[in-house]
Amino acid sequence: MKVASNDNFTKPTGKEVKDYLKRGNNVIAVVASNAEAEGPAGFVARLDLELDKEIPQIITDDSWFAGLSEIAGWKTDVKVPNTFIPAKVAAPLGGGAWPQVTTAVFDAAIPLKPLTATSTETLVIKKGFEVELLYDVPKDIQGSWVNMCTLPDGRLIVSDQYGSLYQVTPAEIGADASQTQVVQLDIDLGMAHGLLWAFDSLYVMVNGGNRYRSGLYRLKDTNGDDRLDEITFLRELKGGGEHGPHAILAHPDGEHLVVVCGNNTKLTEMVGSRVPLVWDEDLLHERTYGRGFMQGVPAPGGWIAKLDPEGKQWELLATGFRNQFDAAYNREGELFAYDADMEWDVNTPWYRPTRICHVVSGAEFGWRNGSGKWPVYFPDSVPPVVNVGPGSPTGVCFGYGARFPAKYQEALFICDWSYGKIYAVHMNPNGSTYRGELEEFVAGTPLPVTDVVVGAKDGAIYFTIGGRRTKSGLYRVTYVGNESTERAVPDKTEIAARQKRRALETLHMPVGVDAVHQAVPELANDDRFIRYAARIALEHQQVGQWQDSVLNTTNPEIGLNGMLGLTRVGSPDLRDRLLERLYSISYRELSETQQILWLRVYGLIFMRMGEATAEDAVEIRKRLESEFPTSNAAINSELLKLLVYGESAMVTQPAIDLLRNAPTQEEQIDYAKTLRHQLLGWNAESRKEYFEWFLQAANYRGGASFTMFLQNIKKDATAKLPAIELERLKPIIEKSLEQTNPLNFAKRTIVKQWTLDELVTLSAEKMRGRNFDKGSQLFGEANCFACHRFNGKGGAIGPDLTTVAGRFSRKDLLESIIHPNKEVSDQYAATTFITLDGKIVTGRVANLSGDNIMVQTNMLDPSNFTSIDTKIIDEQFPSRTSLMPEGLFNTLDEEEVLDLLAFLLSRGNRNSSVFKE
Repeated sequence: MKVASNDNFTKPTGKEVKDYLKRGNNVIAVVASNAEAEGPAGFVARLDLELDKEIPQIITDDSWFAGLSEIAGWKTDVKVPNTFIPAKVAAPLGGGAWPQVTTAVFDAAIPLKPLTATSTETLVIKKGFEVELLYDVPKDIQGSWVNMCTLPDGRLIVSDQYGSLYQVTPAEIGADASQTQVVQLDIDLGMAHGLLWAFDSLYVMVNGGNRYRSGLYRLKDTNGDDRLDEITFLRELKGGGEHGPHAILAHPDGEHLVVVCGNNTKLTEMVGSRVPLVWDEDLLHERTYGRGFMQGVPAPGGWIAKLDPEGKQWELLATGFRNQFDAAYNREGELFAYDADMEWDVNTPWYRPTRICHVVSGAEFGWRNGSGKWPVYFPDSVPPVVNVGPGSPTGVCFGYGARFPAKYQEALFICDWSYGKIYAVHMNPNGSTYRGELEEFVAGTPLPVTDVVVGAKDGAIYFTIGGRRTKSGLYRVTYVGNESTERAVPDKTEIAARQKRRALETLHMPVGVDAVHQAVPELANDDRFIRYAARIALEHQQVGQWQDSVLNTTNPEIGLNGMLGLTRVGSPDLRDRLLERLYSISYRELSETQQILWLRVYGLIFMRMGEATAEDAVEIRKRLESEFPTSNAAINSELLKLLVYGESAMVTQPAIDLLRNAPTQEEQIDYAKTLRHQLLGWNAESRKEYFEWFLQAANYRGGASFTMFLQNIKKDATAKLPAIELERLKPIIEKSLEQTNPLNFAKRTIVKQWTLDELVTLSAEKMRGRNFDKGSQLFGEANCFACHRFNGKGGAIGPDLTTVAGRFSRKDLLESIIHPNKEVSDQYAATTFITLDGKIVTGRVANLSGDNIMVQTNMLDPSNFTSIDTKIIDEQFPSRTSLMPEGLFNTLDEEEVLDLLAFLLSRGNRNSSVFKE
């Protein structure tokens, strides 16, 4: 049989021939002719044989035989024809008339490896569980699978991102995976991001382009022959691509559906809304942009809505997401979504990691485009239950129905497509909400997980990989351990708080004075989610029914939260009365959380009810100049915004001091961003220091938009310079921003080669009276903030260290710093890839596209990727070297070591016992 052909003597053809081989003797037969009758003639070939660890080669030499004419059977007969003679060697490889044909050219022609779904042998899974590959999806035929749902009889429906729908009958547990059956549905619909079987119908959320209209479809079997034969288009949803309409869920009331849409999906017509229809950007200063993704797309961002089975009556439930691909309800009917980050924002103050959101009624999660994303402390938004970190959220499901130990039955399983992980998120009751605890459940490289479901009959978990035209596979996870798999008992801890919040949420519609009587007292509840539910309840009622209750109260918490609601739904006529009431509340007597609320209300009055007058600006300066700066970075950020808005000249120099001394690049960028609007209070030295900061910031690293964000901040600040100042600062402003080694700690000299025993003894004897600010500063100087978050600040590439004191003993913590390579967490481990041409790449897989994977090789430069074609990967294995460098403590003296360790042990609390004598 013909294997390959070639008509270009400068470029060999490579071919994988193992599928052509048969047991026993094989013949290599070649038919060759010279294109130029008068030119030099020659033929060259090489066969590489992979035998255990050796790769012997068969090459063309004088052991071959050649003839001038074909003889019957010569291509298959192992016996050499009588008319053939030993071949003549015309020249060595790379010699004679063919210098272009070298060993390197042949190496480059090595055939690419055929793509297969990720082998289960390379996957890391929790002890006691087993994973099997049920189906290796033929990419050229069935595409790249991104979504899946279960049918009542245990079969699955899956969708190719760019193609058709398929029905899957999984092999029985214990049977050979080859018994898995896949059949394309005989219906003209596909490109689904959401699938759900409910109300005897298959609901399909199409996220298409020209082939199908994006929106919600309902498919039915009208004659009972187990074939879907009717398509009804229920609702068009304008918006497509990966930020368009996504998942469909069954509502726990058994009577409705819920749809999940990303931030590029325009709101459809609603008959009701749990979210007050008053959203806005709510930014005191103009935002800045990087590369401009989603620029011009306003609030409300991604949204979730509830609808009837016929798709006619829609009610808005929550807004402010970036791009939540999927969501799931827990046993109590509480909804959770896995929202996306904007990876281009990494290491900026407005970067928000991927996170699990508790989607309460009327929730606003604060996504805004550019640098306008709301910080988590804004009281008019809902915080996440847990930050996951960089990634690409895809499918989620709770483990209900799985034959797993109780802990995993109750877990929320979430898929991270880019980093190749499935996490089990354990939800621990926390007042009226939950606190999520992450546990890595399955991981692989690459493992672009797209969806996860619990089997309807067998108690297994199924997951798919694929998306963006990557190779797909269907996998099944079963429990094979010894723990009980009896159905878990629901956790009723703190259920009274959740019941109170849910009672308030029933008032998220026009009710009347009864709602006011129930909601107003709860504005002072210690639980943030209950306060939020109470305020949303009031915002749905007529303002005249409740404005006096919150403006006349003597309780500052009720007053402030009530005023927050009035800034959103009240008439501008209330502006002066709101200011008067706000001024009556002593700012200094408030807690830090209440001070942030006070400042947010103050800003919203000017954003929503009329810009500040000259008299208002005087009042801003009078009330806030003496409060700035503080030891709280969030409060400093909000104070600076208001003082710059209020034209305070006094604030400039303290802000420059903060810019100089802030321990993280995120905090520094935040001050620089606000100072770009400042017109007053500058002198020659402070102007010079401000613009020199941009030279320093050139060494900072971040996502793909990071450099452009800095450039645009600088551009805005430059545009506000008086002409004479612009000329004076021209040498600094126009200076090339040359990047140097971002490892600030490398500039410090080696003080001592600390040993583990020395540090353990030191920490036991002298861990009192330490300095919080010095520890924070050292955390920044050692570049720890570049990779790690701590108390809400810092990078997101490595683990969040805020709660490290609760997870490690002092000795274990010190050992992980001194010997980072001793034990490398699977969650943050790198992978080493060796390609067919011998290239070695080590890093973390952070993205995929088609047959290429993107590897992050420098954790301090998150936007720097190396692309590898998966077809040329010869070998891959977990790296034994930590991405964290060694010797971090060796540049610190004894006092510095103690202050830094105290900071790590404090959980971000400057009142921790380690800072007291």
